[in-house]
Amino acid sequence: MGVAYAAQPPENPGAETGGGQGAMQASVVTADMNVTDKMVEASPASGKNWLASGQGYSNQRFSVLKQINTKSISQLTPVAIAQTGYTASFETTPIVVNGVMFITTPMVNSKQALIAMNAVTGQTLWKYVYTDGLTQICCGPVNRGATVSNGNVYFLTVDNHLVDVDAKNGKEVWITKVADAQAGYSETMAPQVYDNQVIIGSAGGEWPIRGFIAAYDANTGKQNWRFNTTDSKKSWEGDSWKTGGGTVWTTPSIDPKLGLVIFSTGNPNPDLDGSKRLGDNLYTDSIVALHLKDGSLAWYYQEVKHDVWDYDAVSNVVLFNTMDHGKVVPAAGEAGKTAFFYIVNRETGKLIRRSEPFDMQKNMFTPPSKEGVQVLPGANGGTDWAPPAYSPLTHYIYIMGMNQLMTFKTDNNAGDIPGQIRLGSTFKNVDHGIQNGTFTAIDVNTGKIAWNDTVPQPTMGGALVTAGNVAFMGEGNGWFDAFNATTGKKIWHFYLGAGVNAPPVAYEVDGREYIAVASGGNFQMTYPLGDVVAIFALPKSST
Repeated sequence: MGVAYAAQPPENPGAETGGGQGAMQASVVTADMNVTDKMVEASPASGKNWLASGQGYSNQRFSVLKQINTKSISQLTPVAIAQTGYTASFETTPIVVNGVMFITTPMVNSKQALIAMNAVTGQTLWKYVYTDGLTQICCGPVNRGATVSNGNVYFLTVDNHLVDVDAKNGKEVWITKVADAQAGYSETMAPQVYDNQVIIGSAGGEWPIRGFIAAYDANTGKQNWRFNTTDSKKSWEGDSWKTGGGTVWTTPSIDPKLGLVIFSTGNPNPDLDGSKRLGDNLYTDSIVALHLKDGSLAWYYQEVKHDVWDYDAVSNVVLFNTMDHGKVVPAAGEAGKTAFFYIVNRETGKLIRRSEPFDMQKNMFTPPSKEGVQVLPGANGGTDWAPPAYSPLTHYIYIMGMNQLMTFKTDNNAGDIPGQIRLGSTFKNVDHGIQNGTFTAIDVNTGKIAWNDTVPQPTMGGALVTAGNVAFMGEGNGWFDAFNATTGKKIWHFYLGAGVNAPPVAYEVDGREYIAVASGGNFQMTYPLGDVVAIFALPKSST
């Protein structure tokens, strides 16, 4: 079925709660927007839609579509280039429901937008514009996407509001404040919806705040539960847990069978000075599982104890099955800034294996000093927030990484002023030092690297893998690339100009497979900025 919408006269519903400005409306969507939990669970097996940030609750970013494959990909061309008008770091994952695409824009001039568009032509159907208040951000005015459930679209704002918008017409349903920007919190992640709960995390780990993950009633916006990611005095010196960081930057995964929400947590605060927060600093730099019903702790695995290198675990946790002592077991994996992929048992949190390093490592656990220590892969990675992709066909996880030789120095600047950034020390790139990126396939059953491809610049964006045996990723210089998922050979690329620093998606409309990706650069890495969503397909004669 194609895109369904009906022309309507422009209107503004006058929804002014919080910073909302309502819908700048051109048309009303008439396609079915009633996305249920069961539909999201089944979505990876269908491939028609892309219903959650990670394509289903497992965050595998795998599509069963194979019209675009290693043989046909040479004919892949853009069929639409949609400009949003918001030029800044563009990190959204498009959501596609029955031919309608939903994307979020970065914040530009204190405004950010949620846009519904035709998933084939890129034509805007409606636009909801939000005006941010006070914001404090470390890594660009970004937003990583929305999610759709039961006829509603949910997204977060940089100034810490959770917004519910009607998927048909872009009218605001409700809006609620989730954190305090004055203290240093911000919101950049795409939410996850399950069992009528909108689950979100917190960004802002460079400020003296206490990280959290929380669930809100999808109908009312009322908070159901909140789990704080610093464990009080058990593993923290004094009261340092109160401002200990551990923020939750990226969309969690859901295991409906076990009733768990599983996510990764960021660095402790101050980032690079542990002198005032002695101890392991749980639950920072960890993979954490909570019981969905009430947010209580099920288990955790800490990747780095007492982190003083900014090695926060910020990439999405991915769920899959793996081999453990000759048995297939449910697992969860996270690509760390340490350049290791950590795989734990999904039922217990026990480490099954740690992969071979997918990036360079030098002085990785040498504490910062007054003279300075040169460290690889650096404070941005290994893997930063970029979500990996997992193929159940190859049993490979596809990871974007970066090598940035940095000097870490102690500066004794760990002040305790509420609302002000607090790093504790400094790190900066070494002049003429190594600066490149990697795209790596790792066998989750062994932890061995299957293949590794190096690109000229550090990678930041996200991966996609399909049943056509194609793995996609983007580069900061504007190239959108495709690789043979088995061998790692680059088999296609297309130049989009602005940095391709967002995760691609795959979907189908009227029997035709499409690939879509945002191209808008990255503030943190100074990659060229833009404002487009590019949509690709094979010529109709070959589909």
